[in-house]
Amino acid sequence: MQLVSLRIITEDVARLVEFYEHATGLEPHWRAPQFAEFRGPSGTLAIGSAQTMPAAVPGSNRAVIVEFRVEDVDREYARLADHVVQAPATMPWGNRSMLLRDPDGNLVNFFAPPTLDTN
Repeated sequence: MQLVSLRIITEDVARLVEFYEHATGLEPHWRAPQFAEFRGPSGTLAIGSAQTMPAAVPGSNRAVIVEFRVEDVDREYARLADHVVQAPATMPWGNRSMLLRDPDGNLVNFFAPPTLDTN
């Protein structure tokens, strides 16, 4: 088994695509007006319309966090401060992390693992 993608269901596909394009710098690949993907080296983030998934309740996520590994959390904080709900902090396991919310209220974590000093 291989996890290949995560899909967020929304009432406003264009709004979420615009947010994730700005936040990640990845280019969206539109497969239909109701569906777009952001393809990265480790997986795909898909954005789909609520019209295509009637069982979903857009904007109701309270427990899942979409996570992106970045080079410099503090640099991303300066760029995305308007969306941040938890400022950059170093986690007990060593990751530098910040949390933001997308326009539907989903939590998004930008993190960088600790660097290993080999000197």
